[in-house]
Amino acid sequence: MTSSSRTLQVDAAQQVSSATQEMIRFDQVSKIFSSRGEHVTALRDVTLSVARGDIFGVVGYSGAGKSTLLRTINGLEQPTTGTVTVDGQVISELNGKNLSRIRQRIGMIFQQFNLLLSRNIFQNVAYPLRLAGVSKAETAQRVTELLEFVGLADKAKAYPEQLSGGQKQRVGIARALANRPSVLICDEATSALDPQTTSEVLALLQRVNREYEITILLITHEMDVIRKICNKVAVMEGGAVVEHGSVYDVFSGPAAPVSQRFVSSVLDHHPGAEAINHIRKVHRGQLVQIEVKDRDTSDPFLSRIARTRNVDFNIVYGGVNELQSRIFGSLTVEFLGQPQDIELAIADLAQIAETRKVS
Repeated sequence: MTSSSRTLQVDAAQQVSSATQEMIRFDQVSKIFSSRGEHVTALRDVTLSVARGDIFGVVGYSGAGKSTLLRTINGLEQPTTGTVTVDGQVISELNGKNLSRIRQRIGMIFQQFNLLLSRNIFQNVAYPLRLAGVSKAETAQRVTELLEFVGLADKAKAYPEQLSGGQKQRVGIARALANRPSVLICDEATSALDPQTTSEVLALLQRVNREYEITILLITHEMDVIRKICNKVAVMEGGAVVEHGSVYDVFSGPAAPVSQRFVSSVLDHHPGAEAINHIRKVHRGQLVQIEVKDRDTSDPFLSRIARTRNVDFNIVYGGVNELQSRIFGSLTVEFLGQPQDIELAIADLAQIAETRKVS
């Protein structure tokens, strides 16, 4: 076999491997809405990949383009330019029965539940199965299984108005799972719920992902939801993805200003101007922010450097969090001693961790 032949085989194998690992892909997706001669750009050149098995969060403020992006996945919106691929199928190339077939593999959960008020819980969960032409016996078996899974086996004959918000969303999850989808889309699925119920619904979604091996794409404006269950996240602003990566990387080192605002809304690691002014009333030494990241050593570097450089220190602000079994955070430290010794201590710290003087 020639070298070029081996290279072609390797490239082909890599492409197959990539295709099997990728569930959703957006390639240079833009969407422009036009009305009465005016044009609004809802999506700007979005390129993003969601792997099989991900719980992938898309976060952004109102108007960021999240919902429009979501609607391109099941063909409710067609991109103006670019392509959306789901499980190997380019959505814009499908129509009629082919589009209906792939939509059955894409479950959807809504913010306001969207239950049929005139039908009981069993009938609500059975509805997509009836539309798909599934037999009554198979439908009954599947609905019973799903109501048991979401903890509502005793509510089969109840009606939506008899349920709490959390119970309604559990019904919505059961209904979304009815046709055994490979993808589950959650559109602000917890925004209408209280904190305790939100935690319960998020835990249920984690079970869905783990036990049914379903890829979840979660749209939200709540960074705490991202932190609790997602493994990857994309941050949107003005129709564009401004940052994406693992949840740990984005939380521990947000680069885009909008990402920093989202992270600071749930984590209070860095003191603001008012906190700095308050700290300065008591602590007159050199303030330094030290970014804390996962380390593979138990070296007490802060106290060790302080002893070596003959300086004292106080931790005056900050916090450390655990995310995806990894540690991150920030400490604001006051150094006391001779100016030259403090500078040497800061230089030593910079070899170990990201540091920044606070003026």
